[in-house]
Amino acid sequence: MGAFHRSLTVPVLAAAALVAVGPSVLSQVVELIAVDVKTVAQGYRTSQLTGKAVVNSQNEEIGTIDDFVIARDDHQPFAVLEVGGFLGLGGHLIAIPFESLEVEDASGKIVLAGGTKESLEKLPEFEYES
Repeated sequence: MGAFHRSLTVPVLAAAALVAVGPSVLSQVVELIAVDVKTVAQGYRTSQLTGKAVVNSQNEEIGTIDDFVIARDDHQPFAVLEVGGFLGLGGHLIAIPFESLEVEDASGKIVLAGGTKESLEKLPEFEYES
């Protein structure tokens, strides 16, 4: 009976461990969706937007794109801008919804309509968590 008891112990313990850990350990099924790759290829590459100047409607430079962050909850993209300062010194970071920016296809200019240096410098400073 000892060998029979040992052979049941391992599967029972493994099942108990899975129940104790919960369903997050179990694999999830991910549905793959085919996309129109030609349409995707016409999108904006973050690597090409990072470091570019952002101007307002009057074509005044009001900041520079430092990075992009995608929210964990709703996956909304945000642009992180460096504003203020001079020649990259003394500025601070702010985050704005990416949809607030207009990327002009012909010139590649990035516009934040209605933005001013003063209004952006008043926004809360953004800090990276990790």
